[in-house]
Amino acid sequence: MKKWFIGVDGGGTKTAAAVSLPDGKPAAETVGKGCSYQMLGVDGAVKVIVEGVRSCLEAAGITLDDCAGCCLGVPCYGENAEKDAAMTEALRQALSPVPLHIVNDVEVGWAGALACQAGIHIVAGTGAIAFGKGLDQRAARCGGWNEFFGDEGSCYWVGREAMSLFTKQADGRIPRGPLYDVVRRELSLSEDIRFIDIAVSDLAPYRDKVAAFQLYASQAAKLGDPAAVLLYERAARELALLAGALRKELVLPETAGVTYSGGLFRTGSLILDPLARELNSCGCVLQKPEKSALEGALLLAVEQFHEKGR
Repeated sequence: MKKWFIGVDGGGTKTAAAVSLPDGKPAAETVGKGCSYQMLGVDGAVKVIVEGVRSCLEAAGITLDDCAGCCLGVPCYGENAEKDAAMTEALRQALSPVPLHIVNDVEVGWAGALACQAGIHIVAGTGAIAFGKGLDQRAARCGGWNEFFGDEGSCYWVGREAMSLFTKQADGRIPRGPLYDVVRRELSLSEDIRFIDIAVSDLAPYRDKVAAFQLYASQAAKLGDPAAVLLYERAARELALLAGALRKELVLPETAGVTYSGGLFRTGSLILDPLARELNSCGCVLQKPEKSALEGALLLAVEQFHEKGR
């Protein structure tokens, strides 16, 4: 009997895979690099996902033939029909004979954080997106438009805004705070003007490096830099807008629960406190996630394929 289930939580920065029995509890997990087809192309993204799945199966001592189904949370999925179709076909061939359920990565975040119950989930990692499901099971998403003109509140957005704050502090357009010293130290800047070449050549071409610049803002905010603190308050306001839009779109309890995942939330109270305040103003309440996005992928796999696997 095929009794195992595969879950994948893909993202722009990392891809995690796990296997479980029908209880949805991970028996083995692996983590690899990001699997965004915007960054790697379809073939590159599929390669990362398949390698992650096979590595996880090997760690658990099982094969694809032992698996009843697989749920894959894939970044950018649902945004380009041609690429979605190419990725779906390539994954089906590579992971045959396991049946697949492929969704955007924000959905596996929701499934884990809310245990597949009605509510809203915000992902603020490299990008920013929200997904919700109502009491009537209707689903909707908001955000995730692309870092060039959207993804407000994401690590990328905070990183890019922090770069701008550094240049303003360097010029004296705003008072210098800890951010100025943090960036100079971390980038070994002998002269402020060198930041232009580093940013253009070494940071801007890479989404993950711009997103990682957010860490300098977080260091500065924790050291009391008022401009950096305000930046996280602005990010919270942008993320709350995502939840507020879904609150109006979906049939939800009077006070809608909003959960969260993604690298930005590793800053803790810097983002969570202002986000809680912003959410309260639009009839939502911030909730701690019940499970991880990876566990959410397993829950969806079990939900989709448990009966079929018997």
